Amino acid sequence: MGNRRGPHVDASVTNHDSRATNHDSRIARASSFVYLSSLVVIAFMSIAENISLVRERILAASHRSGRGHQEITLIAVTKTFAAPQISAAYDAGLRIFGENKVQEFAGKIQNLRDLDAEWHMIGHLQSNKAAKAAELFSHIDSVDSLRVAQRLNAAAGELDKKLHVLIEINIGGESVKSGLPADSSELQDLLVAAPDLPSLQIEGLMTVPPYNEDPELSRPYFRKMRALFEEVDRRKLPALAMKTLSMGMSHDFEIAIEEGATCVRIGTAIFGERPVARSKN
Repeated sequence: MGNRRGPHVDASVTNHDSRATNHDSRIARASSFVYLSSLVVIAFMSIAENISLVRERILAASHRSGRGHQEITLIAVTKTFAAPQISAAYDAGLRIFGENKVQEFAGKIQNLRDLDAEWHMIGHLQSNKAAKAAELFSHIDSVDSLRVAQRLNAAAGELDKKLHVLIEINIGGESVKSGLPADSSELQDLLVAAPDLPSLQIEGLMTVPPYNEDPELSRPYFRKMRALFEEVDRRKLPALAMKTLSMGMSHDFEIAIEEGATCVRIGTAIFGERPVARSKN
């Protein structure tokens, strides 16, 4: 039986079709890259524009409170946002950033070490994460127990560094939130323990009031915080430097400034809505 041959195929035609397909593929990839790059540029421009708008709002609120805008520290809250977005905010002039989770920030910092920035831990800090937090951050704004303070002090001492610290107050008495009650003995114990924590500089108070769609409903909580802040300051306790009252976020920071905040923590108003985590199911 003779050899069976398939239909003849012109190799030059096949090569031409392959080259055309590859060329089209390259054009498609290049178009996609240009499109995505344009989106990135637009997003970064939006970050810069948002920062400008936030600064204008801070200026207006500080004037209403009878203070200068330079008396208000702006912390950009960067939880769930990636290094390029943080760098865009840095390029737009921001230098102070707040993270909520030690582990998340540990995964970002390698891509941010070239930034001359100040990093704040603003989320709930578990005592078993204190050593890593002391390594990564210069400021811990959410100390809510003497135990955590002691662990931070020990870790900072080993690193030969001084941590700047705020005490978190649960001003609304919410069971689902961290922070010390304003009238608690635990708060008093922490305040008077400051001289025994030489690697910490306790500089003020921080709070997150109960959330309300109407920011005006946060005003009474901010007033309570200012009263507590002033009360602690009047006591002139040793090793305390009460100079920071951190309260107010994207939806209520103007009210917070009007009620005496010296530091506001802004995320959504700068970076937009946070990415929604995908389900693993």
